[in-house]
Amino acid sequence: MNALIVITNAPDRAVAQKIAHALVEQKLAACVNILAECTSIYRWQGKIETAAEVPLLIKTRPDIYAEVEAAIKSLHPYELPEIVAVSVEHGSSEYLDWINAATVTEIG
Repeated sequence: MNALIVITNAPDRAVAQKIAHALVEQKLAACVNILAECTSIYRWQGKIETAAEVPLLIKTRPDIYAEVEAAIKSLHPYELPEIVAVSVEHGSSEYLDWINAATVTEIG
């Protein structure tokens, strides 16, 4: 059972909590870590921008990634939110089993 860690950044803690709660409540994530605020420096529409953001680490399954991405986009205020997924190649089998059990088993 492989897992994914989906990474996104929210503009503030309130938005981060809204996204995290929705994903866990909808069983699209087993767990979401809301990290400490960070500073992001990026190029957007031809200019270099600096923003305070709150990172989220979302633990989920590869087979429901599309639903996770859609949910983040529907809840996120950014025009183009960062949504990237990192495949978990190895991990505690008990933890990976928990991710599987805590997330939806059927899409429909």
